[in-house]
Amino acid sequence: MPNRGKKYQEAVKLIDPGTVYVPNEALDLVRKTHMAKFDATVEVHLRTGLDPRHADQQVRGVVLLPKGTGKRVRILVFAEGEGERISRDAGADYVGNDELIDQINKGWLDFDVAITTPALMRKVGRLGRVLGPRGLMPSPKAGTIVEEADLRRVIEEARQGRVEYRIDKTANIHVPIGKVSFPTEHLLENMAAVMEAIVKARPPAAKGTYIKRITVCSTMGPGIPVDPSAASSMKTV
Repeated sequence: MPNRGKKYQEAVKLIDPGTVYVPNEALDLVRKTHMAKFDATVEVHLRTGLDPRHADQQVRGVVLLPKGTGKRVRILVFAEGEGERISRDAGADYVGNDELIDQINKGWLDFDVAITTPALMRKVGRLGRVLGPRGLMPSPKAGTIVEEADLRRVIEEARQGRVEYRIDKTANIHVPIGKVSFPTEHLLENMAAVMEAIVKARPPAAKGTYIKRITVCSTMGPGIPVDPSAASSMKTV
């Protein structure tokens, strides 16, 4: 590994190249092999057998992590009137409509989740070229186009650890499940929630093997292979 640092090479020595680990062993290794000086994010990466070029083989949804993400989530809500009042009371970081749209068009993107009411979607839709590539565009599949009556619930879920999963152009799915500072048991609970949701989201048009490979890793850390069968059978308590 000539292009890798000494810490990375030492971390890799802890991983048996001939082993595909069960989830709890893999997550233990993620915590042992992380090298970052900060509280790194732990991620699950799935290689699927889907063809994302076909509309009937798309996978996208949201899942609430039982133990949260470990990250302070900045929430923006496009709302007006009663929806604006509800959003502020629920603790959204930024609430408004035209003024927020103008700021975003000028390059401001200091938020992690964007939510809108259906009434403002026509205006918000104009931000598609800015928000879409960054995964911030509100959408029905992501559960971020919300009626006023559901705003409080969705904002609270986003704060607690609501994450989105979606297949990318290379047929992979990438989902954060917490921080390396989390106990392995907490990471395991979060991973179970993610796996359960993705297994349930299998498109009816999918043929052959749905989930081919699974890898877990921390930011900057080496990837650790996980047994797809064991991971796919994970259930939340």
